[in-house]
Amino acid sequence: MNQKNQSNQMWGGRFSSGPDTIMEDINASIHFDCKLYAQDIQGSLVHAAMLAQQGIISKIDHQAIEKGLKIVLQEIEEGSFTFSRKLEDIHMNIEARLAELIGPVAGRLHTARSRNDQVALDFRLWVKEQAKKTAENLKTLISKLLIQAEEHAATLMPGFTHLQTAQPVTFGHHLMAYVEMFGRDLSRMRDVIHRMDEMPLGAAALAGTSFPIDRFMTAKALGFREPTRNSIDSVSDRDFALEFLADAAIAATHLSRLSEEIIIWSTPQFNFICLSDAFSTGSSIMPQKKNPDAAELVRAKTGRINGALVTLLTVMKGLPLAYSKDMQEDKEATFDAAATLELSLIAMTGMISDLIVQAATMEKAAGSGYATATDFADWLVRVAGLPFREAHHITGQVVIAAEYRQCDLAQIPLPELQAIHPAITEDVFKFLSPNESVKNRKSYGGTAPEEVRRQICYWKKRLVKA
Repeated sequence: MNQKNQSNQMWGGRFSSGPDTIMEDINASIHFDCKLYAQDIQGSLVHAAMLAQQGIISKIDHQAIEKGLKIVLQEIEEGSFTFSRKLEDIHMNIEARLAELIGPVAGRLHTARSRNDQVALDFRLWVKEQAKKTAENLKTLISKLLIQAEEHAATLMPGFTHLQTAQPVTFGHHLMAYVEMFGRDLSRMRDVIHRMDEMPLGAAALAGTSFPIDRFMTAKALGFREPTRNSIDSVSDRDFALEFLADAAIAATHLSRLSEEIIIWSTPQFNFICLSDAFSTGSSIMPQKKNPDAAELVRAKTGRINGALVTLLTVMKGLPLAYSKDMQEDKEATFDAAATLELSLIAMTGMISDLIVQAATMEKAAGSGYATATDFADWLVRVAGLPFREAHHITGQVVIAAEYRQCDLAQIPLPELQAIHPAITEDVFKFLSPNESVKNRKSYGGTAPEEVRRQICYWKKRLVKA
């Protein structure tokens, strides 16, 4: 039987001729959904076992189907399998090869199922595996951030708002902000895995089946918590992929923000960090250049992941229930986003692991820009008993005096400070160094080194359970 007739036979007797070439081009998905071969064969093996257990097919037919599917799996993994565009998708390619191997018995495999619930199963299995892999990659990145944060729990650096010097913080505290971000990403991935842990196989085309199937057996064998509860929703739902992409987009945004800081910090103007040669490139014309290309590419790849989310949201936004061919467009963008996120997470993990911190430069910068002005205002409130708004105004006048003198706050003579407000005493100078500023920020979640270490300890324990 030639492939054209074979394709017609799988569509059924409704069609008397094969598709036009253009229709074949737009309809075929095998060039990308071949990625689902393992999930498709896994689902078919379990489905066949269930059909045999329920007496829907004979044990002999089940044995033949199982043997044939394992041969197909081996052929694909060894690279000897020939994928055909004329057979449209991975399901029909595998079924056609199975028929060549075991004859008409192969046709019994499709009893009590449709390509609709078959692809819903395959895609859900694949996304579930990717979400688990993403969660593990996030855990690895968090563990590397914790190592750097612990080493630099007391390393001073300027904290920024509006990219302007705000208050002194520690580099460890700054890195722990990303631990929190990626920790939320990890939590979201765990959540989406839990929500997608329902098995759609057995919904058939949309209405379920009249055969006495055991969906609970199939769900357990495929590693799902339970079967889905509505056959229409089972074949039309792509929320699991949308959630994965939404979570991936948020994670990519966090990666992009960290990439941006790495790029800024590694400039000669900042010189806060030095990236290893493994994650840098040179210039074709300027021999002195060391470009943070890995960070720049991670920053840019966020656009691809965001685009994948928008793609699938747009595909799904106007679809009536249950299945429409539009949903074939759910896979390419999701495949690309998953691969892009995986690469970005691994690259960022490498950059963080190899990061060299220029602690002296950071510490010098921590005291610039009148970074301890808030400490001055806090002293006026705590010691002099002034309302914060008044203390804020007085400190603003002190900053103007420092600007006029072109000196730090701690270098303004006491008489000049007392001329601004008589309540100011020499005691204030003890609180104007970046070191003192950081040590005093002991509030829960603050930048004091002891508090940073407390949060590192918390995350180490949490990561073991995650």
